[in-house]
Amino acid sequence: MNAGIIGIGRYLPKKIVTNKDLEKIMDTSDEWIKTRTGIEERRIAEDHIDTSQMAFEAAVKALEDANISAEEIDLILVATVTPDQPFPTVSCMLQEKLGAKKAAAMDISAACSGFMYGMITAKQFIESNSYKYVLVIGAEKLSKITNWEDRNTAVLFSDGSGAVVMGPVSEGRGILSFELGSDGSGGKYLYQDEYVKMNGREVFKFAVRQMGESCINVLEKAGLTKTDVDFLVPHQANIRIMESARQRLELPEEKMAKTIHKYGNNSSASIPIAIVEELETGKIKDDDLIVMVGFGGGLTWGAIAIRWGR
Repeated sequence: MNAGIIGIGRYLPKKIVTNKDLEKIMDTSDEWIKTRTGIEERRIAEDHIDTSQMAFEAAVKALEDANISAEEIDLILVATVTPDQPFPTVSCMLQEKLGAKKAAAMDISAACSGFMYGMITAKQFIESNSYKYVLVIGAEKLSKITNWEDRNTAVLFSDGSGAVVMGPVSEGRGILSFELGSDGSGGKYLYQDEYVKMNGREVFKFAVRQMGESCINVLEKAGLTKTDVDFLVPHQANIRIMESARQRLELPEEKMAKTIHKYGNNSSASIPIAIVEELETGKIKDDDLIVMVGFGGGLTWGAIAIRWGR
């Protein structure tokens, strides 16, 4: 039995903050931000919309897409570093709000790699026949831990959520291979005290190296090569980092998901948000081989090779 994605949804706050808006409150420019990050605008949640609400909105869409009810969900995994509060967890709040009465629930804290960690955790439960349906969500309200006076981080981060329902899929489809990793010695380069703090130079070097290596590693584990890849969905952190992974796979530009210019860095939510975008554009099709790859604070990383379809 292979575990795969049988339903997907996303939620993006309505409020758009452009680079021009940021020019008015800090020493930066539209050109400076676009050149270094690829970001043109980002989504910011209103004060009354917290992580759990964004998670709920995406989850409802994923359940509808999967054509299953909340009562059928066995486990809820929410990847987030911006919960409403330390406890109860976002996943428990979501379990109650959805009416997923039989579901166990827990949050996963792996920063921008959290969604990868969530999907791989779900895979183990499904393929061991312990659970049939697992709801995996990446949801972040990074605006509440962003220092809006620090131009090095404030220009990057945004809010949003993406959700998938994972379950058994047809033969040949689903997750073919994965890689998860961590390097705690690099935690000092990307962390939170009151706000997000980042050593951009060190994180950039780590991400460029690790994103490319992880892509190659999951292909080798699946017995595949670069030429087998139909589409790349990288964590939407920085266009230069994303481009390095694409070039490592020798893919043309149109074979890489790119939402960073519109939505910024949504942390754990960025990969599912990008997948929905590319499903809507028709770039992702059934039986495509897709590589998903992300990295984040911890330092952590993860990659998945998945044959798309139910």
